[in-house]
Amino acid sequence: MSSAAPAVIVGAGPAGIRAAQTLVRHGLRPVLLDEAAACGGQIYRQPPANFQRSGKERYGFEAGRAASVHEAMRAIQDSVDYRNETLVWNAEGGQLDLLRGSRTSTLAYSQLIVATGATDRVLPFPGWTTPGVYSLGGAQVALKFQACSVGERVVFMGTGPLLYLVAYQYAKAGAKVLAVLDSARLGDQIAALPALLRQPALLAKGLYYMAWLRTHGVRLHDGVQALRAGGQTRVTAFEWSDAHGQHSLACDAIAFGYGLRSETQLADILGCRFGFDALQRAWLPERDAAGRASVSGVYLAGDGAGILGADAAELAGERAALALLEDRAIALDPAAQARAALLESKLARQRRLRVGLERAFPLPRAWAAQAADDLVICRCEEVTAGDLRAAARSGGATELNRLKALSRVGMGRCQGRMCAAAAAEILAQCTAQPIALTGRLRAQAPIKPIPFALVEPKASA
Repeated sequence: MSSAAPAVIVGAGPAGIRAAQTLVRHGLRPVLLDEAAACGGQIYRQPPANFQRSGKERYGFEAGRAASVHEAMRAIQDSVDYRNETLVWNAEGGQLDLLRGSRTSTLAYSQLIVATGATDRVLPFPGWTTPGVYSLGGAQVALKFQACSVGERVVFMGTGPLLYLVAYQYAKAGAKVLAVLDSARLGDQIAALPALLRQPALLAKGLYYMAWLRTHGVRLHDGVQALRAGGQTRVTAFEWSDAHGQHSLACDAIAFGYGLRSETQLADILGCRFGFDALQRAWLPERDAAGRASVSGVYLAGDGAGILGADAAELAGERAALALLEDRAIALDPAAQARAALLESKLARQRRLRVGLERAFPLPRAWAAQAADDLVICRCEEVTAGDLRAAARSGGATELNRLKALSRVGMGRCQGRMCAAAAAEILAQCTAQPIALTGRLRAQAPIKPIPFALVEPKASA
């Protein structure tokens, strides 16, 4: 790494903005790279300039936090090298490969804060590739960014706090929300209450969303198993089962998701060491309490290193920036040192509270066993659950990368970002082994699709 190169932050959500703010406060001018057109990340996504919806309409209870994050960025705008609409698609030799518009470039860095955020965790069901089926995050983007509903009669399905939040946001905006179908059971939430009571504000918001939806005529069901989405050229109905039998609703849109998964591809390409997190059923890059990764000069902050939510992301971004300053031999005054200790304490508490949320909204463990052989798992390559099982049985695949080689799962445009979690569940169930032993798909450049014509072959040494 070049000592003359700048400190670089990848991601301008809550973690990235707070990291940039901290570095500016201590005299640095970092480069802040952002895929989006405007800062805020997914959670505090900003609409185009000509849209007139208020922050309260867009963010609800989180309007104050969103305004604080946006204002923090405005305050440091002239003190950072902010590059929006810029994709980091590779990292090699202390440099990042970037794509902005139709131009590629490289950027050297001295130290790097990775704040890449998260995306939907998807478990497919029959008919999920039918037009009119969206991920929860995709449905939320449509509403926040352009005030559009994904349909006129929408069903929300899956599990996790985001399920109820997005349904509430849609209903508040005037969309017709037919039902919220949660795969978790009421007993899961009751069992998690002791842990959730340690975070009363979060619990109160969740209970409020549920009560508001019920009061406004939205049907809430728990213990749901998705059966199928009906329709050919467009979704026309959704069928599911629960303890009371099978049900069907006529609808023209379905938004679904099972919580979030961390965007870890950049950390992987950087060579960070990973470990299996049993709570989130995922391989995550390892970091110390301050956010330092196993690779010197690399720091991890926010949901890209483990799902803790937007509030924790702000804390982690600030703490990672303080660690960067410490490693740069920039002296921190006693107030900053005390702040670093306080941030670590708050983050540790957030991790303990996460246990309650995962207990309240567990991933449906029977999903893999119930997935029919003709269910498409990888829509890019049209790989089915049966294809994966056949590769495991006849090809002896017990690990995801071997499964990928035999079946092409994860070889499409998403590079496994959408299908890897489901493929791992199928493989673990089929081979009767713990999911930790199935491993993880190794990230490869480009992290996200780029035009082939823009990549010039590198000269051989």
